[in-house]
Amino acid sequence: MKEVMAIIRMNRINETKRALSNAGISSMNARECLGRGKGVVDFKVLEGAEKGYEEAIAQLGQSQRLVPKRIISVVVPDKLVQKVVSTIITINRTGKSGDGKIFIMPVYQAYRVRTGEDGDSILDEI
Repeated sequence: MKEVMAIIRMNRINETKRALSNAGISSMNARECLGRGKGVVDFKVLEGAEKGYEEAIAQLGQSQRLVPKRIISVVVPDKLVQKVVSTIITINRTGKSGDGKIFIMPVYQAYRVRTGEDGDSILDEI
């Protein structure tokens, strides 16, 4: 099993949750975070980007401040990793700086606390 961790734009979280659910992936965790990639951010421009102004979104690479993002974490059997990754990319790709990153990490064991079950049986299966 693997953990797929995606860092995405704040305004894409609901679309991403909906797309993952439609793909049969109902279990996930999400949290707010601050970060930045190689690019830099001007907060005046960020304000316009948060309001949805395309020209502001296009200029988001000009400062070194941290930007509000969301981290989504999904643990799935190995056979579903590519489906999760492609779903996240499809929903979040705008072609502009700041679309996010996806990391895949091994998960060696998982347990359901309520029943004591373990392994892939506790994960989403399609």
